[in-house]
Order: sequence, then structure tokens, then C-alpha cells
Amino acid sequence: MKRDPIESTLHVNGLNLACYTWPGEGVPVFFAHATGFHARCWDEVVNRLPGTPCYAIDMRGHGRSDKPAPPYEWPDFASDVAAAARELGLDGALAVGHSKGGYAITLAAARDPGPFARLLLIDPVILTRDRYNAAVYGQDHFASRRRNNWTSADEMFERFKDRLPFSLWEPAVLRDYCDYGLLPNPAGDGYVLACPPEIEAATYAGSSRGGEIYDALPDLRIPVRILRARGDSEGAPMDMSRSPTAPDIAAAFTNAEDVYLPQYTHFMPMQDPAFIASQVSELLEQMH
Repeated sequence: MKRDPIESTLHVNGLNLACYTWPGEGVPVFFAHATGFHARCWDEVVNRLPGTPCYAIDMRGHGRSDKPAPPYEWPDFASDVAAAARELGLDGALAVGHSKGGYAITLAAARDPGPFARLLLIDPVILTRDRYNAAVYGQDHFASRRRNNWTSADEMFERFKDRLPFSLWEPAVLRDYCDYGLLPNPAGDGYVLACPPEIEAATYAGSSRGGEIYDALPDLRIPVRILRARGDSEGAPMDMSRSPTAPDIAAAFTNAEDVYLPQYTHFMPMQDPAFIASQVSELLEQMH
């Protein structure tokens, strides 16, 4: 049964961020999405957590949140997460972050440990040290050329459903990605992406300038579980479905466990929301 969230707006760091709340009882769960996605991509995970209080935000530049001009520095996403968690009054929550969202909740928790008591990092984009401050993604990143005009969410769904990596996703997740990933075109008919291509590209470009996370990790004492997808092959071309996570990242944490899952791509929550929900449920049981 689908759980419909309550939509509200959080005013943090000079921005309006769209926030979605699924009411419940017990330890709350805060979800942070990946680059180019939005909060409602978590719907199928939340649907499998009946009665659990859940929260998710559209990151700056994404979904229904404000879209300031680039650059998009990754520590700023962490600042937004920390401020949003405080605004929501979270205390001792489980934070779940996918990709960029994993980076954001990690740095947020290291800087401000109160709101979160445990982290679940789903293939977080925490790069190897040598890749920071390097031109990991240039301005010609493919995201800047992404198609931006659509007649409907149905058209978007039909175009993507048989193409990789979307064909590996659970259809209901792809449906949510399309239904909530478009906004009315301010310049005319149809719809445009809720994360504009230039902002998605700028966010990828900002990933290489987030190396300060390694300085913050020693301050993070709470338990962390890291789910890593299949990695890159040496010398292979860039494949967005493969894991960007530093393979030895767990060793940089004080209290982290590494779970390697080569059967999954980087888009693990989209492929198998039931598995992600089971991981959340297991950690919540341990937190009671």
C-alpha cells in the first residue's frame, strides 16, 4: 500500500527546500537522494516501512527545491542536510544516503552529530583521496546534454523503461522518477526536468572538490554501514552504473562495516527497494 507523504517547505541556508514527511512512530529515518534525482525516488522504500516516521528532502537544485546558479559544491549539500535535520527536530535518527546523498549525510553527521545516531550509506560518492581536486567531471559531462523537454511523464517513462540502466530498475521506482521529476515548462508547453541539465552537470563537477570529508571522518563516531555496488574495471570507460566509492573507504571511518554487493549497480535503491528497506529495518531493530 502506497504511503503518501505530507509536503512542506524548509527554509535553510537562504534556500527553500521541499520536504516530504511520512508520519509514524519510533526511530525516524531521514533519506538523502543522489545527483539528478529527487526525494520521491524513495517512495518504494518507504512503502515497505509501514509505521516508520520517514523524511526526505529535494536537495538544492533538484526537484521542487530552489535552484541557485552554479557552482554546486558538495559540502554545501551537507550543510543543507544538517540544517534540515535540525529544522525537523531530528534526534537520534537513522540517516540513509545514496550516492551524493551518502556524502552529504556523512559530512553533515561529522559536523553536527546530534540529529543522527546511525548512517546507512548506499554506494556513497566518497572518492579515493587522489581524485579530489582533480577534473573528475568536466563541463562537457553528458548530463549537460540531457534531453530537457517532455510532453508528459508517460512519454519519459516509455522512453526510458527499456534502456539501461533504467531497464534494471523496479518499474514503480522509474514511474516515481518520471512522475515527480518533471515541472511545468515556464517557457511554454510541456515539461522540463526538475533537475536542470546544467545543474546536474555542475553537481557532478562539484564532486571532485569535496575532499574535506576525509578531514571530518575522524570526528564521526556513530556506527556506519556501507553498501558498495560493483566497481570500475581498470582502464574501462566511465560507467555511471558502477560504483564510484573508494573501495577501502570503511577503513577511514572510526566505526564502519563494509558490505560488498557486486550483484547490484550503483542504482541499488532503484533496482531493489525491498532490499534497501530490509537493510533499514535491520538497523532500526538494532537502534531500539
